[in-house]
Parts: sequence; structure tokens; C-alpha cells
Amino acid sequence: MDLAFIPSPSVGVVHLGPIPLRGYAFCIIIGVFVGVWLGNKRWVQRGGRSGTVADIAVWAVPFGLVGGRLYHVITTYEPYFGPNGHPLDAFKVWEGGLGIWGAVALGAVGAWIGCRRRGIPLPAYADALAPGLALGQAIGRWGNWFNQELYGRPTDVPWALKISSDPAIGRVGGTYHPTFLYECLWCIGVAALVIWADKRFRLGHGRAFALYVAAYCAGRAWIEYMRVDEAHHILGLRLNVWTALIVFVLAVAYLVISAKKAPGREAVVEPGAEGEDGEGAEGTEGAESAESADEAKVSVEKPSTTGSGDDGGTESDADGAAESAKGEPGEEKAEDAADAPAADASKPAGSGSTKKT
Repeated sequence: MDLAFIPSPSVGVVHLGPIPLRGYAFCIIIGVFVGVWLGNKRWVQRGGRSGTVADIAVWAVPFGLVGGRLYHVITTYEPYFGPNGHPLDAFKVWEGGLGIWGAVALGAVGAWIGCRRRGIPLPAYADALAPGLALGQAIGRWGNWFNQELYGRPTDVPWALKISSDPAIGRVGGTYHPTFLYECLWCIGVAALVIWADKRFRLGHGRAFALYVAAYCAGRAWIEYMRVDEAHHILGLRLNVWTALIVFVLAVAYLVISAKKAPGREAVVEPGAEGEDGEGAEGTEGAESAESADEAKVSVEKPSTTGSGDDGGTESDADGAAESAKGEPGEEKAEDAADAPAADASKPAGSGSTKKT
């Protein structure tokens, strides 16, 4: 007798009138919002504009959903295109079936398009988003709990997952390893690791994202090995185990090569972002231009201040020169006028000293 276990929900969908509210879809949506929220905070901390992450996510999320579904349908094609398959079921995303490998790969293409439109380097954007992706996956995995899918081998541990039987889809009831919960907890740990390493080593140029990929793959490999759902095998290992191993090697290789070619972190992740407050790159350039103009003006005015007082300037110098030129004959006339009364005073009164012309 089981002393304890994690119960599964009796239904994965609740109908609000004609509108179905599916637990799987809610988990995906909440995961996306949390990922974008954390990514935005990290982007601003790295010098970017608030809202840029969401703007690019408008491209990345739809591409990611399509990529995740394509990967699932291609690697598990039998229910859709095999014998007695139903091709239209490939579009029923709400029933589950999103491969994280395809979601990240094609989502990166959408992010690249968004970054190109904004003039932003994709590696810097990926670094800011990496922990948010891990947390988004942690939340999204609870969608598998609502759908009672992707569980592990039978077990009687206290945290076993209770699965109800469903003969229509060949599901056998019992208690199983809650691999969705294992992956959820692992993804939370990956997010914490990336945040810590990013602060400690100032990861840049895509290395925070590469660390997230490598750490996730390390956990996904052993979690995938525990699952019992149908999957293609290669050399005795599930396809997703091989995918995790290959992607892990590629991520580690990128970490090593990138650290040698481009050490440190990008100085600018979004050109002109700081200028919004008037104190960033654009604001600094404007202030420097204004200072240069003021210095040039002062340098022009300095020669005039020594010779012409407060008036200063080239025009004052020219006017002063003109007045000096005119001042010589004016001074002679003034001297004659000053001498005239003295000469008249020496003559007797009525001597007719005044001349008429």
C-alpha cells in the first residue's frame, strides 16, 4: 500500500462555457511570461532598454512553438503519419508534444530576426534570456502533470506520481517516477547556476546561454533515461538522450572557444539605450559637442577681452580701430578749441576777435 504519492489532476481542461481552459496551455503561457519578465530585468541591468526583450519575444515565441511542435512530430511521427495515424492531430498542440530542442533552435531563429531589426547582437540577448528560459521550462513542465504524460518507471517512493488508467490510449494506472518534477527542479537549479556564474565571472558573448544549454542537457540526459513513454532508440539509447549528449558537447566547446576569442562581456548591448535618460551614450555625445562649441566660442572671445573690455569680439576690435582712426583729427580740433578762449582773453575788449566767414 502506498503511504504517499503525488496525485494527478482528474481532468486537464476546464470549460468556461464554450471556451476550454487547458492546464497545459496555461503552464506554457505562464512560463513564457516569467521568462520574458526575468529576461527584461537582466537586459536592463546589462544596459539595454526596458521592453526590448518582449519586442523580440514577439518573434521568438511563435517560432519556438512551431519548432517545438515540428521536432515532436518528426521524432514521434507514428501517431500522425504512421499506420492508423491522424495527420490533423499534428496541429493539436494543446494535447501536449513540444520538443525543447526544436523550440530553442527555431526560437533562436525568430530571436535573430528580432535582434537584426533592432540592431542588437543575438549572443547578448541570449545571455540575458538564459535563466528566464530555464525558469519558463520549469513552469511549463507542469503541463505534463495536467496531461498525465512523460512520467518515469514504476516506483513506490513517497514522492511517486499517481497515474490513472486510460485504456483508450493504452495508459496503465499506477505510481511512477515524476520525471516532470525532476526536470522542473533541475531547471530551477540551472537558472540559479547561470545567474550566479554570470555575476561571478561576468559571462558575455553568448556564454551564459551556452552554460544554460550545457547544464540543462546534463540533467535532461539522466531524466530522459528514466522515462518509459515510447521513443526511438539508437544503439540502445533514446533519441533524446543522444540529442542531449551532442548538444552538451557543442555547448561546452562554444564556452571554451568563445572565452578565448572574446573574453569579458559586451560593453554595449543596445546602442543608444542609455541616452533615453539623457545620461547615456547619446546624451554624453551631445554634452561633449555642446562643451566643444562653448570652448570654441570662448577661444574666439579671449583675444578681444584683453583689448576692449566687456564688449569683446571681432566687431568690437574693428569698431575700436575705426574710432582710433577717426580720433586723431578730432583731438586736434579739441586742442584748437581749448586754446581759442585763452587767445581771445589776451585781447582787449571790443577788439573784434570773432571772425565771420
